[in-house]
Amino acid sequence: MQVHRSEFKAMGTPCDLQIYANNASQANRIADCAIAEVQRLEARYSRYRSDSFLSAINRAAAAGGNITVDTETAGLLNYAAACYEQSEGLFDITSGILRKAWRFDSGQLPDEAQIQGLLARIGWHKLRWRQPVLEFPSLGMELDFGGIVKEYAVDRAAALCWAAGIRHGVVNLGGDIKIIGARADGSPWRIGIRHPRDQQAVIDVLQLHEGALASSGDYERCISIDGTNYGHILNPKTGWPVKHLASVSVVGDFCVVAGSAATIAMLKEGQGAEWLQGLGLPHLWIDVAGKAGGTLTTT
Repeated sequence: MQVHRSEFKAMGTPCDLQIYANNASQANRIADCAIAEVQRLEARYSRYRSDSFLSAINRAAAAGGNITVDTETAGLLNYAAACYEQSEGLFDITSGILRKAWRFDSGQLPDEAQIQGLLARIGWHKLRWRQPVLEFPSLGMELDFGGIVKEYAVDRAAALCWAAGIRHGVVNLGGDIKIIGARADGSPWRIGIRHPRDQQAVIDVLQLHEGALASSGDYERCISIDGTNYGHILNPKTGWPVKHLASVSVVGDFCVVAGSAATIAMLKEGQGAEWLQGLGLPHLWIDVAGKAGGTLTTT
């Protein structure tokens, strides 16, 4: 049994699938199935594609209408609602509309009046969700599954590999990771956690036999002005980037849970570390001053 590696690009990020299989034919067949699932989810929930189901939802949202959704989308909406409650309104999939003000390739801060105008169109509590019907009483809203769907895709790809008989492997979509099982010899997968201020530096190396790892930070898309970093994680109540934690990494059974927990901790800013501690999942955080903490240790 040998490890087979497939590299591909999806959801705007480099991706990597490593699985142990009996032969190359088996590995290629299973890898193709897992990659196709990731591509299916990207096509279905991309905000960049006019033919995606998310775009159909947003056309209904813009017009103040309603739409009937399928079981899979309903599951994502139910999860988004749970995250909204758990975060006290900070994790809000209606807040993606703020990207209209924050253009991180511009090198400039947005106009406050524009931010305030967009804030009026944000708020999960403003829509009505009664499965399977999603209704938008307020005109001009949008949904964005960007904080959920990549991590969900990791879990789905790993589940398909497991169902196909793979017992040793790892799925990595741009740093969002799910372990299918330890290496074939029983040794763990070694996963580095990137330093938020130095792309070439690793702050810790985890050795995982199982579970998932996801990270959230202010370094992927950002503007640096006068020594201040403005990251892409935006508070839906103020319209401005979070500014207390530089990065958060969380380990959980599922990537979608680890990812939303990391993002919620970032959004909670000064209360993020305490919230993570109460959550009980292994984690590591670094604040903007360089201080680090958490419960993650190499094993």
